[in-house]
Amino acid sequence: MISQELLQLLACPSCKGPIQPSEDGLALVCEAERLRYRIDDGIPVMLIEEATSF
Repeated sequence: MISQELLQLLACPSCKGPIQPSEDGLALVCEAERLRYRIDDGIPVMLIEEATSF
Protein backbone atom coordinates (compact mmCIF):
# COMPACT_ATOMS: atom_id res chain seq x y z
CA MET A 1 0.00 0.00 0.00
CA ILE A 2 1.26 3.46 -0.91
CA SER A 3 1.32 5.95 1.97
CA GLN A 4 -0.81 9.11 1.87
CA GLU A 5 2.35 11.21 2.11
CA LEU A 6 3.76 9.62 -1.04
CA LEU A 7 0.43 9.95 -2.88
CA GLN A 8 0.46 13.69 -2.17
CA LEU A 9 3.91 13.98 -3.77
CA LEU A 10 3.23 11.87 -6.86
CA ALA A 11 1.50 13.15 -9.99
CA CYS A 12 0.49 11.63 -13.30
CA PRO A 13 3.51 11.86 -15.61
CA SER A 14 1.20 12.50 -18.57
CA CYS A 15 -0.99 15.38 -17.33
CA LYS A 16 0.69 16.25 -14.00
CA GLY A 17 -2.68 15.76 -12.29
CA PRO A 18 -3.47 13.84 -9.10
CA ILE A 19 -3.33 10.08 -8.89
CA GLN A 20 -5.05 7.70 -6.53
CA PRO A 21 -4.84 4.02 -5.66
CA SER A 22 -6.90 1.65 -7.80
CA GLU A 23 -9.76 -0.21 -6.15
CA ASP A 24 -7.72 -3.42 -6.08
CA GLY A 25 -4.65 -1.63 -4.68
CA LEU A 26 -2.39 -3.00 -7.41
CA ALA A 27 -1.94 0.26 -9.30
CA LEU A 28 -2.20 4.03 -9.21
CA VAL A 29 -4.73 5.63 -11.52
CA CYS A 30 -5.18 9.00 -13.16
CA GLU A 31 -8.89 9.61 -13.72
CA ALA A 32 -8.26 12.59 -16.05
CA GLU A 33 -6.12 10.61 -18.49
CA ARG A 34 -7.76 7.25 -17.70
CA LEU A 35 -4.33 5.70 -17.18
CA ARG A 36 -3.31 2.95 -14.76
CA TYR A 37 0.26 2.73 -13.45
CA ARG A 38 1.07 -0.67 -11.95
CA ILE A 39 2.79 -1.17 -8.60
CA ASP A 40 5.62 -3.76 -8.59
CA ASP A 41 6.81 -4.95 -5.17
CA GLY A 42 5.48 -1.78 -3.55
CA ILE A 43 7.12 0.53 -6.12
CA PRO A 44 4.88 2.46 -8.54
CA VAL A 45 6.00 2.24 -12.17
CA MET A 46 5.32 5.81 -13.27
CA LEU A 47 6.37 5.51 -16.91
CA ILE A 48 3.89 6.69 -19.54
CA GLU A 49 4.92 3.91 -21.92
CA GLU A 50 4.19 1.31 -19.21
CA ALA A 51 0.75 2.71 -18.33
CA THR A 52 -2.44 0.99 -19.46
CA SER A 53 -5.75 2.61 -20.35
CA PHE A 54 -8.93 1.79 -18.47
